[in-house]
Amino acid sequence: MSELALYVHWPFCESKCPYCDFNSHVTESIDQTRWAAAFCAELDHFASEINKASITSVFFGGGTPSLMTPPTVAAVLKKIDNLWGLPGEAEITLEANPSSVEANRFADYHTAGVNRVSLGVQSLDESVLKFLGRRHSRDEALAAIGIAAKTFSRFSFDLIYARPGQTIASWRNELQQALSLAGSHISVYQLTIEPGTAFHKDRVSTVDEETGAALYEMTQEMLEQADMPAYEISNHARPGDECRHNLTYWRMGSWLGIGPGAHSRLQSNKATQAFHHWRAPDKWLEAVESLGHGTAKRMTLTVEDDRTETILMGLRLREGINRKRFESRFGSKLETTFDSHALSSLIEEDYLVCDKRALKATAKGRQCLNAVLEKLLA
Repeated sequence: MSELALYVHWPFCESKCPYCDFNSHVTESIDQTRWAAAFCAELDHFASEINKASITSVFFGGGTPSLMTPPTVAAVLKKIDNLWGLPGEAEITLEANPSSVEANRFADYHTAGVNRVSLGVQSLDESVLKFLGRRHSRDEALAAIGIAAKTFSRFSFDLIYARPGQTIASWRNELQQALSLAGSHISVYQLTIEPGTAFHKDRVSTVDEETGAALYEMTQEMLEQADMPAYEISNHARPGDECRHNLTYWRMGSWLGIGPGAHSRLQSNKATQAFHHWRAPDKWLEAVESLGHGTAKRMTLTVEDDRTETILMGLRLREGINRKRFESRFGSKLETTFDSHALSSLIEEDYLVCDKRALKATAKGRQCLNAVLEKLLA
């Protein structure tokens, strides 16, 4: 293994947002020292089998990682550096809520080693923030973006659109405001109602399909004009400022996830090891403290499953599935993976492009990627 990305899952939030189906939990108190020790213990465990690796990125995700104290973040990064070395050029991202309390920690996170933050802004409209269950205000969001811009050389923030009753005109205005504040990266997600969430229970609905398509097309157009094209379905960046950690996922590189519910994919000798940890924080913590790790299940992916994952992830990217990388990994021509009639019809209908470098979805194809994948993988 040459390059390795590391993901650290912090499972705690101050409250559960009604649209969120992530592995996040609300708790009254957190023993930061105990959790820092558990993260470090799990890193020690995996270092025994991953002897050498070039760390390309570290990503603190959640949950709400900005509820971690800076000393906890520093302890994890120090452990990674001691085990594998942490190059100065490695991308180290921390997801953060833009509340005033958490934004005031940004300087200390930077001192701890974080060089990029991703802010969960979600909206610049006060009433929408309340609808989405966010605990911060519009003013706090604006202040946090300003602090992030001054503290870190790279930052990003998220927005959610296609909300109930949202119009094209209101979203255009909000997106224009966002672009005036953005650095070189922004993530925009259409609201989806996931089973098990409060929105699903309350039968909240999103915009109709026609409006959703129009909102998507306008978003792509505005961000293209701002020199921040989509490099992935929902992620936009100026060329060269893409999130390097997430690119590891979409290009199916090797990554190690630690923490409750974290998943990993480790490649060696053209085989991919897949494993995930216990999802419940208490169960994971107890497992780490007794066994040194919180792994619940581990398996070697079949070639078919590995290939399918590579296709599902790769077609999310504007660059598509790299032909040379794919054929080296699986030992077969890219085109022969698919039913020839299905592939040809998707190309003829302008949903896919296949050339000497890659198989990729067109702008039209990315807009209905699930349907494209369903036909391609049938």
